[in-house]
Amino acid sequence: MKGKVVIVTGASSGIGLAIAKYFALQGSKVVLAARRTEILAEIETELKSKGCDVFAVTTDVTDEKSCENMVNKVVEKYGRIDVLINNAGISMRAMFKECDLSVLHRVMNVNFWGTINCTKFALPFLLQTQGSVVGLISIAGYQPLPARTAYTASKFAIRGFLDTLRTEYGRQGLHVLIVAPGFISTSIREKALLADGQQQGITPRDEDKMVTPDAVAKAVYRNIKHRNRYLIMTTLGVATVFVRKFAPRFTDNISCKLMKKEPDSPFK
Repeated sequence: MKGKVVIVTGASSGIGLAIAKYFALQGSKVVLAARRTEILAEIETELKSKGCDVFAVTTDVTDEKSCENMVNKVVEKYGRIDVLINNAGISMRAMFKECDLSVLHRVMNVNFWGTINCTKFALPFLLQTQGSVVGLISIAGYQPLPARTAYTASKFAIRGFLDTLRTEYGRQGLHVLIVAPGFISTSIREKALLADGQQQGITPRDEDKMVTPDAVAKAVYRNIKHRNRYLIMTTLGVATVFVRKFAPRFTDNISCKLMKKEPDSPFK
């Protein structure tokens, strides 16, 4: 992966930041794409001080023009794109009946359409390099989670899109990797949207017992390098995906029990 041009969306925090740092320290040319310009500049400065080749581009993945601009700037600077890692995403926590439609649209716009927008403009260059498109989904992209309808729907949609993209362009050398990390210790649950669109503010889960973003970054790096098709992380995640193939009602019941146990769970 040394010298490869790698775009990481949602690179200002969480898994995206961990991936960006890991790839940069391994010698990749990393493009930091996110909305928060000041934070991106700080990350860029930090990594450059360590001898890394990084390039920060303020990007709103929900905006087609912003995504097109980001891709154009990357190609102008580096002349190629080898890897696109669609990581940008948000979550929500509310029952569908009570949830404002604007919340559902917002989650789909960031998670699903953000992946579509970036991939659309990067694809021609990825085909030239027989590069990789990566999508960060979730175990929720395999197993529905109650009180997270939009989040689950977006992750199922991303998986369907990327599987189809592989079918269409795999024979032309395009590599597609779908990553389902499971429960990872990030700020995504603190920033999850409630029924009225306000951020949750606190996490309902014990973050200290979860897998770290650094572990995800290393696994993503390894699986891109070996051009694998799927990466499912955590013991619970692997077990859930496997068992659901044969006993979906059983995994649905387990999912309901787990969500009910969360503090102040909207799912009763």
